[in-house]
Amino acid sequence: MNAYRWVVRGVYGFFGVLILAVVAFKVFQPVQVLPRVRLGPGFILVDQNGAPLTNEDLRGKVVLYSFFYTRCPGDCYGVIPTLQYVQAQAPAALGDIPFRIVLISLDPEHDTPERLRAYAERVGAQPDRWVLATQPDPQRLRMLIGSGFNMYYDPQPDGSIRFAPRYVLVDGWGIVRGEYKYETLTSTEERIVRHLGVLAEEIRNSQGSAKLAYEAAHFFLCYAP
Repeated sequence: MNAYRWVVRGVYGFFGVLILAVVAFKVFQPVQVLPRVRLGPGFILVDQNGAPLTNEDLRGKVVLYSFFYTRCPGDCYGVIPTLQYVQAQAPAALGDIPFRIVLISLDPEHDTPERLRAYAERVGAQPDRWVLATQPDPQRLRMLIGSGFNMYYDPQPDGSIRFAPRYVLVDGWGIVRGEYKYETLTSTEERIVRHLGVLAEEIRNSQGSAKLAYEAAHFFLCYAP
C-alpha cells in the first residue's frame, strides 16, 4: 500500500510540476515569437528589370511586401517613408539573414518595368534589398492582392487608386508572420523593425533543443506586441 501511495504521489507531483512550468512559461514568456498567420501566396510577377519574380525566388529570405503605384501622389500614403526607414534599420535587426522589400504596383497598365526602375531610383531603393514588380494581367493582379494579401483597392476614372497602406511580413519558409495596416501607439515602421528582430532571434536560435522553447512559445501564443 505504501508503495502505491508513493507512486500516486509521484504521478501527481510530476503533473503538478508540469502545470507550474506551463503557467510560468505563459506568464513570464521567456521566448516571444511572431504568429504563424497563414501560408503566403504563390505568384508570378515581372520586376523592374523585366525579369520574372516568383514566390519561390524569395524562398529562404525574410520578405516585407507592400503596395503602391508610380503615379501615387506625395509619399503614397506614407508607404515610401515607411519602407525607407525599414531599409535603413533592417541590417541591424536581421544581421546576415537575407531580406527583401517587394513593392507591388497596383497599376500594371501604366507601370512598365522602365517606370518601375525610374521610380526605384527616385526613392532611393537599394537594388540588393528592394524589388519593384507587378502582374501585367490586371485580373490576376486583383486576385493576388485580394486573395493572397487580403488587401483591396479601387481604381478611379482619373487614374488614381484608392487603397489603405498595408505591409505583410513573410518568413523564409513562405509563412506570413505579420500584417500591418493600422497605426498603434507604436508607429508602423518601428513595429516592423522590432518584429524583424524577433523573427531573426527565432531563425537563429530555434535549433536543436532550443527549438522546443520556440514551439512552446507558438503553442502558448507568446506573441511579441
